[in-house]
Amino acid sequence: MHRLERHWYRITPLTLLLWPLSVLFRGAVALRRALYRSGLKPSVKLPVPVIVVGNISVGGTGKTPLVLWLAEFLHARGKHPGIVSRGYGSDSTAVREVRPDSDARQVGDEPLLLARRSGCPVWAGADRVAAAQALLRAHPECDALISDDGLQHYRLQRDAELAVVDGARRHGNGLMLPAGPLREPRCRLHHVDAVMLNGGTTQPGEHAMTLAGKTFYNLRDPARKIEAQELHGKKLHAIAGIGHPQRFFDHLRALGLDVVAHPFPDHHAYIPADLDFADAEAILMTEKDAVKCSAWADVRCWALAVNAQLDPKLGEIIMKKLEHRNGR
Repeated sequence: MHRLERHWYRITPLTLLLWPLSVLFRGAVALRRALYRSGLKPSVKLPVPVIVVGNISVGGTGKTPLVLWLAEFLHARGKHPGIVSRGYGSDSTAVREVRPDSDARQVGDEPLLLARRSGCPVWAGADRVAAAQALLRAHPECDALISDDGLQHYRLQRDAELAVVDGARRHGNGLMLPAGPLREPRCRLHHVDAVMLNGGTTQPGEHAMTLAGKTFYNLRDPARKIEAQELHGKKLHAIAGIGHPQRFFDHLRALGLDVVAHPFPDHHAYIPADLDFADAEAILMTEKDAVKCSAWADVRCWALAVNAQLDPKLGEIIMKKLEHRNGR
């Protein structure tokens, strides 16, 4: 866990000490955005509509499930979307195609999960413009692109911006990095097309988003599935190497599961020793963890499949943006 993170959700002497740096960071962020908006820093418009999914805070908010929902939504309407991602957790920042059988260490955990679940072409790279262009060259049938965690990647022009907010942690102490968790000020949310609140009670201008799932699949045999109630009364250990591990552990407990929780840093590179729980009858994890453990996991390892449930109004917003881009 980031050593500063425990200071980001309250005001402490350290956050006050870091506040001047936070002010400087906010100024740099504002200048960079202004340069792109004015055209002084060039940006690239792709030949197909681009939908950006992101957030304004450090850490997980639920972007990946929203990307998967978008891919399914577009497929259902006859579209052929592609997905571009930064590829955090990989050994390389170079542009590369992500296939379902790729190695998470080479392509990143989130892109690999997206490739396995979305049914879309997925390309990853630090330069999302280059990744998007490579994807479109390789898959000319794609007529829309989804940019995973691309809200601050202003060099890529976008037709719609969707921001995800963690309903439990929201914006922490409200300060910018390094004194708080924000990569951009809260007012940035006034300029996106939709704010999705992952859990919690929505406020005006926010759309409800929840993560649902109670079915686990076995890492050694993904076709083998069990429901949560089949794990009741067993000795369970749970791991989570995501931006907000507690959300996963809370979800498991809401399913009636008594787990020993083991949080790991986001994008943690697991080794077999990390799962050395001799007394465990089952070891539970997120799908993001599973893509990094499946090569050596034993039969006790199970991943929870989750799906985003969204406010129906989001679909209307997306379709209006696509129709506007297509001149309808």
